[in-house]
Amino acid sequence: MGPVPSTDPPAGVGPDHPMRLVTRQVAFEADGWTPERRRKVADLFDDLAPEWHTRDYPGRDDPLRDALARGLDGVAGTCLEIGSGTGLSTRLLIERCSRVVALDLAREMLLRAPAEAAPRVQADAAELPFADGGIGVLVLVNALLFPAEYDRVLEPGGHLVWVNSRGDQTPIHLPTSDVVAALDEATTSRWEARSSEAGWGTWCVVWRSGAGGTSDWPEPES
Repeated sequence: MGPVPSTDPPAGVGPDHPMRLVTRQVAFEADGWTPERRRKVADLFDDLAPEWHTRDYPGRDDPLRDALARGLDGVAGTCLEIGSGTGLSTRLLIERCSRVVALDLAREMLLRAPAEAAPRVQADAAELPFADGGIGVLVLVNALLFPAEYDRVLEPGGHLVWVNSRGDQTPIHLPTSDVVAALDEATTSRWEARSSEAGWGTWCVVWRSGAGGTSDWPEPES
């Protein structure tokens, strides 16, 4: 288990939050990501962009920092950050990765991200503008899971880092077991994971079976 915060927890949400439904449908249903849903999510985060910096609370980076330190044996190849927003997590990734690309659906988020931190790409994560097997590490901090597409772009020995910064109180939340199940169901590979919790959040690192790593880590407690 990673560091325990000394501050009060940030405000969370319940299981009936609208983004919970979206998260599960996108992860488990092939037609869960409709053009209308895509537009609504893009508009939502465009509208949130001007105040997104206020969500940079103390300890927000703890789960990601712990995942990078204990969940990966090393970071190789291109690190693609999905749902990079205004760059709150990008600053940490550039300390650990030789090449980082920040991708987001919301244009207004990217316009507020520091240009010098990493190349910024506006794109739909369901249709990534990257070649097959070209990404070493996919990092998702409170971002939607598109299993088949992430499987397509990951290198054979690549890793997917899934972080919920407020654990099960995060709007875009899936437990480790569901992340693995969604990848298993949507791809021809079998997947393994190690997971833990740090600060107010949880994380898991996922990879294809037989591609290295060990899965003998406990499931985070809710």
